[in-house]
Amino acid sequence: MTQTPSGGLAAPDLAGLPNLPVPPAPAPGDLRDLATAHGLTVSGRRPSLVAYSRQVWARRQFISAFASARLTTQHSQARLGQLWQVLTPLLNAVVYYFVFGILLGTSRGIPNFVPFLVTGVFIWTFTANAVSSGARAVSGNLGLIRALHFPRASLPLAITLQQLQQTLYAMGALVVILLVFGQYPRWSWLLVIPALLLQGVFNTGLALIVARLGSRTPDVATLVPFVMRVWMYVSGVMWSIDRLAGHGRMPHEVYVALKVNPPAVYIDLARFALIDTFTSDQLPRHVWAIALGWAVVVGFLGFVFFWRAEEKYGRG
Repeated sequence: MTQTPSGGLAAPDLAGLPNLPVPPAPAPGDLRDLATAHGLTVSGRRPSLVAYSRQVWARRQFISAFASARLTTQHSQARLGQLWQVLTPLLNAVVYYFVFGILLGTSRGIPNFVPFLVTGVFIWTFTANAVSSGARAVSGNLGLIRALHFPRASLPLAITLQQLQQTLYAMGALVVILLVFGQYPRWSWLLVIPALLLQGVFNTGLALIVARLGSRTPDVATLVPFVMRVWMYVSGVMWSIDRLAGHGRMPHEVYVALKVNPPAVYIDLARFALIDTFTSDQLPRHVWAIALGWAVVVGFLGFVFFWRAEEKYGRG
């Protein structure tokens, strides 16, 4: 280093120094080998399906706590608070009774129409709310997804668990209605438990499917309520599929399709369990096998479909 007349330091003269060799840049393959040798992995890489399932199971306490927290805060700003968990399906049942039972006359020929209707509304609400909330499971929790590392399937699972908890609260109101209209506890009431569990697995699969679709296309969350409304009208929630078919108003193939429609299957199982005038003759053949099949197929396919996009959630 030499000093300039102004007192500063001049740049060193490197002209006389030999040219030092520049090491070549490592090849991509060498970098991968170096990362592997030191236990480094690609950030956010999707694990195998088995490993992912284990990760989800390891977060079961988080899923349960997240579901309970959402349930507690759902109506925290309302004056009636958690009472709305029961009032909402009840008010829907009142509206459907007035429109369909009185104005359109769908109650004619259906014994115990009020228990028939209320049971259908409560069971359908479980599926409708799980799908509608599932569509926003990823897009509505981007802050949580980007801040913490956890299997993203935990969010749709927590939402479905929340809706199951809410349905159990509503079932208390359903029991009161059944007692008022002369339906007293029987051993068959216990069949509601496996029916709800199978429906819960089916709902989880649907929630996982719409959660992935909604994560990339926000319009899915807006479209879902319209799709679910149409699905409700063909699922025998407010009317009897058997009674309509008995009048020869539909081809046999359409009748079979309506009877094995998943929501209709779970609704019929609940009605068979709770209402003494809803007999086994009104159930499709092999109804429990159909209910199990829908739960297993949709639940598994929904989980795999969601897992395949695991590394993309919260990005972009």
